[in-house]
Amino acid sequence: MLRPFDFLMIGAMLTAATVTYQIKHDTDNKAAEVRRLEAEIKLEKDTIDLLKADKALLTQPNRLERLVQTYAAELQLVPTEPTQLARPMELPMPKDQVPVPEPEEGTESATAPSDPIKDLITTGSVDR
Repeated sequence: MLRPFDFLMIGAMLTAATVTYQIKHDTDNKAAEVRRLEAEIKLEKDTIDLLKADKALLTQPNRLERLVQTYAAELQLVPTEPTQLARPMELPMPKDQVPVPEPEEGTESATAPSDPIKDLITTGSVDR
């Protein structure tokens, strides 16, 4: 004959078995999901490698030159002029052409003789 305590023990054992089964089932599902995601990542990496190889093949200079010659009449391509990228006035001046600033009256030059350009920006954070 079963006592009330035995029913409690049976219930606890059933609950523990159910929880254990649920945890194992969830773990198996998660492992399958991880394997699926790893396979997707590998496929994406392989696709990226393939696209990089295609780009390298398609942008070979000698291939592009052949295409330019083949379709020259249709495309009417011309070389890029340097002024299309930047005008001469937009380019920085060579260092040997940079004018030397004259020192202000009443102040001593803070620059060394070897430094032809004085830092004219004052931020106020550093005493000079």
